[in-house]
Amino acid sequence: MPPAGRFAPSPSADLHIGNLRTAVLAWLFAKSTERRFLIRVEDLDDRTFSDVAARQLDDLTAIGVISDDPPEYQSAHAGRYDAVIAELSDRGLVYECFCSRKDILGAPRAPHAPEGAYPGTCRDREPPAHPDRPPALRLRSNTFSYTVTDLLHGEFTGVVDDFVLRRGDGVTAYNLAVVVDDAAAGIDQVVRGDDLLPSSPRQAYLAALLGYPPVTYAHVPLVLNTEGKRLAKRDGAVTLAEIGVRPAMRLIADSLGYAKTTLDGMLTEFDPMSLPREPWVYRPV
Repeated sequence: MPPAGRFAPSPSADLHIGNLRTAVLAWLFAKSTERRFLIRVEDLDDRTFSDVAARQLDDLTAIGVISDDPPEYQSAHAGRYDAVIAELSDRGLVYECFCSRKDILGAPRAPHAPEGAYPGTCRDREPPAHPDRPPALRLRSNTFSYTVTDLLHGEFTGVVDDFVLRRGDGVTAYNLAVVVDDAAAGIDQVVRGDDLLPSSPRQAYLAALLGYPPVTYAHVPLVLNTEGKRLAKRDGAVTLAEIGVRPAMRLIADSLGYAKTTLDGMLTEFDPMSLPREPWVYRPV
């Protein structure tokens, strides 16, 4: 299967100019390295909506970011995730966890672990006789950290805890789904916002456990509002419907230092090592 890059939005809200900029960059990275470019709709969460997914795909098409294959929907691949969890379970790498979020935040944790990292409470204890909630399934990790190499950030070492594989409500967790889906589609290049860089060591570690080929990462700077916070609907005209296709592409090109405003034109100017390394502060007109 030819290698590929991808853009994988979650259809919880319309794409804003920051999401569109990341999609453009994902397309540029893929095409500049002669990879296929794929779109995946990450619709496992109950806070995602089919009508939003349709609008997101329409917006991407409008700016020229088009998948080389029909877009995939994560909700169509429950069996794929179940099979991987079963494999890990057969290897003794899965256990049930009955902890609430409050339990985890209140538990003692290692000095190097970030807030919210799982402290291993349920790892080696017997499950409760009368649990008050369905269990989540966690990976029995054999390391505390893992190092990935990012094209823009260099080597990055992050915490690997016993992260969730399947939530207590039965929904496959993000960290497992993206790893399995990328491998199934031949995706070996992941370009996304740098807020997701801390997730990469967990995902790369899981991929290695499963024997998947390593992925090339490029985590690009976010787009922020004038207060230095992540861009959101409340910040004014931020969606393609509000900005317009041509103005949006002009803004994206300007933010990257490009003179040309079409994808093919940007591709002629694209150099990943020359990309801005600081967030783009977006000021709605």
